[in-house]
This record gives sequence, structure tokens and C-alpha cells, in this order.
Amino acid sequence: MRHSVLFFCLALQSISPEGARHMQAGVEAHKQGRVEAAIAEFRKATETDPEFAEAFLDLGEELMQFHDYGAAVAPLKRALELQPDLDAAHLQLGYALLSLGYASEAIPHLERVHALEALGIAQIETGQYQEAVANLGAALVKRPNDPDLLYYLGRASGLLSKRAIDTLVSSHPDSARAHQAMGENYFVLRQMPQAEQEYREAIRQRPEIPGLQLELGLVYAGAAQWDKAEGAFRTEAKRQPGSAEAAYHLGTALLQQGKTHEARAELERAEKLQPDMPETLYSLGKAASLDGDLLLAEKSWTRVIALEKETSLAAQAHFGLASLYRRQGKISEAQREMQEFKRLQSAIEPPRSEPK
Repeated sequence: MRHSVLFFCLALQSISPEGARHMQAGVEAHKQGRVEAAIAEFRKATETDPEFAEAFLDLGEELMQFHDYGAAVAPLKRALELQPDLDAAHLQLGYALLSLGYASEAIPHLERVHALEALGIAQIETGQYQEAVANLGAALVKRPNDPDLLYYLGRASGLLSKRAIDTLVSSHPDSARAHQAMGENYFVLRQMPQAEQEYREAIRQRPEIPGLQLELGLVYAGAAQWDKAEGAFRTEAKRQPGSAEAAYHLGTALLQQGKTHEARAELERAEKLQPDMPETLYSLGKAASLDGDLLLAEKSWTRVIALEKETSLAAQAHFGLASLYRRQGKISEAQREMQEFKRLQSAIEPPRSEPK
């Protein structure tokens, strides 16, 4: 409830003594958390003074507190009939209508009071994805890391992206970008031959598009065709020498083929281009270890653990350090790292069910 003492006193002067008593009793019941009693008192106030907008607003708000959104709509609409500029009624009515699934009807009320989160949700329901992304993004600025906002913003962004891709494929089905989009879809579905075919057609049409060779390389990597993956990643790395991602993937493809020294060089380059990427550091540690540079391996894996701490990648870094320390004859250090590996592994892996 949003009454100041002065506002409440002035409001009560415009209604009958009996209506004022019911309003005061409703406010007291609300303060005491007696929702049903508050609803009964505010309803009596509306019956006693049927032209008093505040009574209908308070009744609607209290019904909202009781999660009876359907019952709240009528008094809130009546409040706005009596006093169209009552923003509190617009807000509550917008929420009530949205909760009942009447998203399009809720939007004008939510727009009026700039209720950005609820407005964005309503716009998702009505297919206004671009507007939803804008409003939910603005709401997220005020409440960073709010899980509900993050969920709805992600949903709106995904639906907007899907609509754009659907439009692209339907309007320009034979374009390079349409083939690229189809390649991405097949890759997500793990249908690698179809993904390769789509990416190759996109590259045939427009080989200059940044990222196409990288995406094709990921398809080959997904199929464990590391020699082909190396070729695609190498082409991308030459075209975009400033891309840490291309350097990282080229390094991992080389590492998979046992080309340790060359892999280490690419992974070091990736680390310089974009420092402190845990995946790069882990692979760099592995390449350095295989290349005989135990100091760099230790440094890389130790940094992974500092960045990741309680993840599966950190567990693998502990395992790598345990092996490294054993090679150096540092038994106590190796045991400590192995214990950390086992602790993280047991914490991360779900428990296995007992056989029946």
C-alpha cells in the first residue's frame, strides 16, 4: 500500500464516515498481515462509497496480495473509470492482466507506468521480441544479475534471433548467410555431414566472410577429423591474426595430432591475444608439459585453478599438476594435487545409483 499519512487523511475527508471507518480498518488489517480481513473492509468501503476510486484500488491491491488476480481486475478497472490517471491502479491492473494471460491488454497499463520487466514479459507473449529485449535490458541495468530478468532477456533474445534466422532462410534461402545459418543448426544437432555441406556452400559463395572457416573447423573437430580441422583453423588464423579463438582452436587441433611444439606456439599466441582464458591455459599447460617445459605447464595449470577453482576444468588442472610433480619426484605435492582432483571429481560428478 502506498498511502502517506497526509494523503490518506485528505482522501478520507471526501467520503462518508462509515466508508472512512472501513478504509481505516482495512489499512490496519493490511499492516497486521490480515489479508482476508483487509479485503472484507475495503469491499465494504466500495459498497458504502461506490464513487471512491481509492477504495477500489485498495481492494484490488489486497486481492493481488492474495494472488486472486481474476477477482482483482474488476475493482482495479473501476478505480481507473473513476480516476483514469491513478498510476498505482494502472500498475496493479497491468500485473493482474499479465498474470491471467491477457498480455496485449496489460501492455498499455505497464507502458504508462514504465514497469519495464513486466512490460518486457508481456511483449514476449505478444511477439514483440525486439521491444522486449530493449525493455528487459534496461531493467537489467537497474537490477544486474537478477535471475528472472536474465531468464526473460535470454528467452526474448533467443526468440528474436530465431525469427531473424527464419526470415533469412525463407527470404534468401540460397544465400551464403542462409547456408551459414543452416550449418549452425546442423552443428547444434550434431549432424556433421550436413553441417559441413552447408558451410562449404557458404564458403564457396563468399569465402571472405569472417568466421566461416572457424565454424567449419569446429564441425571437423566435432567429427574428430583433426587434419581437416587444422586446415580450416589455419586458414581462419591467417585471415584473422588477431583472433584468439582461431589461434586457440588451431592449437588444440595441432595438439590432438601430436604436433606439440607447433601447438604450444599457437596456444601461447592465443594467451597473449586474450589472457586468462581457462580453456587456453589448460591446453597450453598440456602442450608445454608434452614439450618438456614443465615450468610453463605448472604456471598455466596453477592459473587455471586460480580462475576456475571448483569446476571440472580445475579438476583436470589438478590432475595435470599431480602428474607433473610425480615426474619431478615431488611426491607430497603430487599427492596433494591428486587429492584435490578426487575431491572435485566426486563433487562435480552425480552419484551413481545402486544396481537393482
